[in-house]
Amino acid sequence: MSQLNALKHLTFDNFETQGRMGIAEIQAQSLEFAFNQSKHYAESMEGWLLITGDFGTGKTHLAAAIANQAVELGLPSIFITVPDLLDSLRFTFSDQNENFETRFEEIRKSPLLVLDDFGTENATDWAQEKLFQIINYRYSNQLPLVVTSNLSLTQLDGRLNSRLSDPELVSKIHIQAPDYRRPVTESNQNELSALHYLSDKTFLNFELREKAGLPEADSKSLKTGFDAARVYAEKPQGWIVFTGPHGSGKTHLAAAIANFTLDMEKSPLFIMVPDLLDHLRATFDPSTQVSYDRRFEDIRNSELLVLDDLGAHSSTAWAKEKLYQILNHRYNAKLATVITVSGQLDNLDERIQSRILDTRFCTIYGNSVPAFTGK
Repeated sequence: MSQLNALKHLTFDNFETQGRMGIAEIQAQSLEFAFNQSKHYAESMEGWLLITGDFGTGKTHLAAAIANQAVELGLPSIFITVPDLLDSLRFTFSDQNENFETRFEEIRKSPLLVLDDFGTENATDWAQEKLFQIINYRYSNQLPLVVTSNLSLTQLDGRLNSRLSDPELVSKIHIQAPDYRRPVTESNQNELSALHYLSDKTFLNFELREKAGLPEADSKSLKTGFDAARVYAEKPQGWIVFTGPHGSGKTHLAAAIANFTLDMEKSPLFIMVPDLLDHLRATFDPSTQVSYDRRFEDIRNSELLVLDDLGAHSSTAWAKEKLYQILNHRYNAKLATVITVSGQLDNLDERIQSRILDTRFCTIYGNSVPAFTGK
């Protein structure tokens, strides 16, 4: 009845709480937190547990570990993916040996029910109604339920969202780790990152233009910014901002910081601000498989975020609000951030200006050197 035969090897004992070599510290921390919370739930079986995260982050392993432990303790359990659950119910309509009501009651009254891959089912009216009846019955009777999903709650049916959002009943876990099935070299770089286009931008090949005949003040400001970038790359803390005209070396320094941290097996996200906004807008397309909420969270919680060309974006109210939300979150959470600005800081949103100008947390390096031509 448990459907666990193929998953009996998934236990707490063989779950990698630190993930793989090379994942970011914040990702490893989310894995360890998810493990501890799941283990605690398996010991108490109180309330509901909702585990969210991208594909391959360990959600199914933890859910199966909970179910396997419950079965070992003699607690009847059912572990089933939501598409399989619906198929098993539909199957009763064509099999004389199966009764729909009997199967339906087995599922919704199971002492422990684990629903894996919630939200991947075919969202027909019939499917939505059956799922709601199961969820609502367990909600009304306070029966233990574990749900895994790669979707945000806002993407679910409103009635399901309401019950899965009840803070008095539901404990929520979000795993930020990368897909364990992908090579580390791929997972180290966020899919949104443009850093692979700038892999040649390093501190070793940054041109200080010592023989270009620059005015002393310009030459000094260029060297000061370069030295500051190298120190920051070794231990990214707070914010660092590079200002100056186009072609003055800002993007090179920002990319050099990101490439240096990538070599240190961290997970930087390097992205031009106009591209960032385009990536968020793209989630509004009904055909996309990536939710807005998940993409937004990936950006604002990135271990190291490099925003290139802040101020070059469309100054719509929506764009201003999204950028403010991202930077305000990183400011309050004290997350390492690198910013380049080609225009004047006065041209930025006043709320973003105020955070950049906080000298306790942010350092600004500006120069007025002319565009580098390679000569």
